Amino acid sequence: MSKQVIICVDDETTVLKSLKAELKDVLGNTYRIEIAEGGEDALELIAELIEDGDEIPLIISDYVMPDMKGDELLRRVHEISPKTLKVMLTGQATIEAVGNAIKHAKLYRYIGKPWETEDLKLTVTEAVHSYSLDKQLAEQNAELRRVNQKLELALEQQSKFSNAAKRFVPNEFVSLLNRESLIDVELGDSVEKEMSVVFSDIRDFTNLSENMTPEDNFKFINSYLSRMEPAIIENNGFIDKYIGDAIMALFGHNASDAVDAGISMLRRLDDFNLRRIREGFAPIKIGIGINTGTLMLGTVGGTTRMDSTVISDAVNLASRVETLTKIYGVSMLITQNTFVQLNVSESPKYAIRNIGRVKVKGKSDLVTIHEVFDADPPEIKDGKLITMPLFLEALYNYSAGKHQEAAQLFAECLQKNPLDRVAENYLERCQEIQSRVTETKLDFD
Repeated sequence: MSKQVIICVDDETTVLKSLKAELKDVLGNTYRIEIAEGGEDALELIAELIEDGDEIPLIISDYVMPDMKGDELLRRVHEISPKTLKVMLTGQATIEAVGNAIKHAKLYRYIGKPWETEDLKLTVTEAVHSYSLDKQLAEQNAELRRVNQKLELALEQQSKFSNAAKRFVPNEFVSLLNRESLIDVELGDSVEKEMSVVFSDIRDFTNLSENMTPEDNFKFINSYLSRMEPAIIENNGFIDKYIGDAIMALFGHNASDAVDAGISMLRRLDDFNLRRIREGFAPIKIGIGINTGTLMLGTVGGTTRMDSTVISDAVNLASRVETLTKIYGVSMLITQNTFVQLNVSESPKYAIRNIGRVKVKGKSDLVTIHEVFDADPPEIKDGKLITMPLFLEALYNYSAGKHQEAAQLFAECLQKNPLDRVAENYLERCQEIQSRVTETKLDFD
């Protein structure tokens, strides 16, 4: 019959005796306490216990030991027995050592020497309880998998269920979590990955929806979203979630896929609007924001309900950039993070222009944004390309505080391309700044 064994590791026998006595006092005979006088001794002991089929809920290790540092020992223990909880008990571990243990061994707790008895007892009690709960949950998950396997064999409709499940949690998300199927996904599964985030939203949807019945609202949303989805899938992305009329999509291959998807969405929107106009409805506009950065993908929730989610400042920035499309009067904006990934300097594949550095809500530093105008109507796109040098010179003067010179150049841009909303926006800003300066001078005089 397997036993549950707690291992204490230290190169000082007096410490080991004291530690073992206190653990006996708090745990009684429920667990067997074993000691090891160093890292190599501990690894040999663990190998023997695993071979005998015993469980190791907890290992408590010193840091400074002659043969092996504590963080290295716990890392190797994690590779051998990942479910074993690790506690470092020492007065000499550096912050770097503790960080290594947290990162590579999933350190459960750090306790300084000399330890407080109550602190040690509470930590050990919580650790073995946590291990027990995790074990129960793992057994329940294993049982669920067994039940599902039986159902797969017994039910002809299992394939339909699987296909329906994929529509709620994308296969790509499951794959990123290194799981073979949705059934294997467990609460707390997570992975860190650099991806591009596309965030899109319908302009003034609230006003639009107020004039529709609930049924018409759903028909409209589904009609719109069904046209946008292929643009994302065809460019190696997947939809993480729908937020009402908004779409959040992820792209893990390269930033170009995300930009290509955004351009495709805008072109599909043109077709969608042509149909709306033929049917007597007003056309709609959307804004698209794209950012590239490190994301944490995983599952959150409880024992009866969990969901996939993405946690990252990169997602928030993509959403903030999308809102800027309304201010600048453009359809698509990307951040500098995404722009750098495109390598457009080597191969100018896209129609892109820098439109300045802006203050974004939630960010202390200014963010450089670029407009992608490939999907603009031909006359507007051509006008922006022709006035590109003039626009960039105007933007440079604006950034340098030369607002009068900038205003003249932005005005020239508008003369050549009257529908350039960004140039119009900047011209208004310049005029407003110049007006304030004039008023200030008059007040001074």
